[in-house]
Amino acid sequence: MSPLAPPPPANAADAVMDAARGMASGFTAMIPLLTAGLVVFLIFWATATGVRGAVENLARRRSEFPSAATAFSRLAYIVLMLLGVMIAVTVAFPSVTPAKLFSALGIGGVAIGFAFKDILQNFLAGILLLIRHPFRAGDEITTGDFTGTVESIETRATYIRTYDGQRIIVPNSVIYTEVVTVITAYDLLRSHYDVGIGYGDEVSSASKIALDAVKAVEGVLATPEPDVLLWDLAGSSKNLRVSWWTRPTRPHVTVVRSRVLQALAEALSGAGFDLPFPTQMVLFHDQTEDADGDRTRQREGWPASQSSPGRGSAGSAARRLPVKRDK
Repeated sequence: MSPLAPPPPANAADAVMDAARGMASGFTAMIPLLTAGLVVFLIFWATATGVRGAVENLARRRSEFPSAATAFSRLAYIVLMLLGVMIAVTVAFPSVTPAKLFSALGIGGVAIGFAFKDILQNFLAGILLLIRHPFRAGDEITTGDFTGTVESIETRATYIRTYDGQRIIVPNSVIYTEVVTVITAYDLLRSHYDVGIGYGDEVSSASKIALDAVKAVEGVLATPEPDVLLWDLAGSSKNLRVSWWTRPTRPHVTVVRSRVLQALAEALSGAGFDLPFPTQMVLFHDQTEDADGDRTRQREGWPASQSSPGRGSAGSAARRLPVKRDK
């Protein structure tokens, strides 16, 4: 045994005590580094909190979208806090170099990305929606099977209040990737309705009466003007397409539509125009009659005529077939 080597411990208890003293001395040596790392973290936390408030106040003054201000302030807070944690870890543990830390974050980031894929997609989609502003709170939109008024746009989802009083929470990734109709994107909205008149009615007179009736309806805008066009020659009627413009909000659209339909019905009916409805004629053809196939005598299918192709009765042919009788 070397004379410089420490003597072996007398028993197991001495070995445990030596290990504990080594750990305590190591922890005591790390206290200044841990304290410095904690101080760095607290500095970044205070800075992130102040930056969050400043960004939110600035965004609210420069933007009319409060949801965007909240999103940007949260994003700035998260970025600064992540940076503070990284620097605090490198200060508290000198053996953890920035290269090792970024390598660990890269591997961990992949795992976190797979685990929280939907959350990250919704978050990024929410940031893009708040930056580009395709619609805002208060707009009426249609996305998928839902139509209603946007209550708020948050970083995870968009809240929609439907016309029947339901709240629909739609993930931002769905809204960003699907077709969205912004009903109130512009100040005007055109509506139309097809009105049928009889084939014996005059189109020009009916169009003038319908146009005058629509112009007199309260809520129909004078500019752009309403119009009435012959749109379809249907099976039972000649259809006129009546179009008019209103404000885009649903109360204006629905109320004015009801007024327009009432005015059209009263004006056209009062002027003596026929408002036909689809009709069908069903003929029951009895193929057991002797006159079946003889157009000079038969009753169903077509009018009687002297130009008869001759008898071709299915009933007569059936009677000429031999009948097998059981013995």
